[in-house]
Amino acid sequence: PPTPSPAKRGRVGEGKAPAMVSSVMPRACTPPDTVVYAIGDVHGCLERLRDLERWIREDAARRTASRRMIVHLGDYVDRGPDSAGVVRHLIERPLAGYETVHLMGNHERMLLDFLDDPAGGATWLANGGVAALASWDVAADRYAARDRAALEELAAAFARRLPAAERRFLEGLRLTHREGGYLFVHAGIRPGVPLDAQIPDDLLWIRGEFLRSNNDHGAVVVHGHTPVEEAEILPNRINVDTGAVYGGKLTAAVLEGERVSLLQARA
Repeated sequence: PPTPSPAKRGRVGEGKAPAMVSSVMPRACTPPDTVVYAIGDVHGCLERLRDLERWIREDAARRTASRRMIVHLGDYVDRGPDSAGVVRHLIERPLAGYETVHLMGNHERMLLDFLDDPAGGATWLANGGVAALASWDVAADRYAARDRAALEELAAAFARRLPAAERRFLEGLRLTHREGGYLFVHAGIRPGVPLDAQIPDDLLWIRGEFLRSNNDHGAVVVHGHTPVEEAEILPNRINVDTGAVYGGKLTAAVLEGERVSLLQARA
């Protein structure tokens, strides 16, 4: 990747992938001797994830931090071409020597809810579930599977096709992770609610109230969930969902000390 250079807040310079910009966030800091790579919503874009991992290896090789951490912010599945491939890839832990945290996104929650109670599955199917099922070789039509019997049959077929290790991985995803002055979560938090009192629905689904808030949350919140054209680096939050599945970039926020950089893999 090119040498980091000053840029407008949240803007990414043009040029060949990967792009990288730097900024300074004096209100948050990672633990000493630690670099954290926080990866936004993958949504089945396996090749883009592999590209980004290559940039991460190259970037980490130039840093002196001995503790290297990957935090995946959730939404590994749905909409994109290879949800199953992304899940298998993450289970394999391709970045040896890195501590890795996998957070749950609302799309993983919808997938698991469909397996537990197929009656509400039409919403998931209409929001990328059809593509996810296809990656596990389960054919589904978002319009044909609306009655309860059809949804239950589809969920049973999916349960048979989903390997036990992959289901355990999905069920074991965490909701939050804290490193120094940063809180990592999929969607965001409810402003004004203590961090240890947040509820799962907000952590997985919240948008407007959190995105509009200028509150000091007690930590800089690093999140995805809401796609934006360019990553947002703000005093109280960092959004790294840059719409990879819609043709945008797959972004990783690189956090070391008080500095924030962005690594991005383009289509």
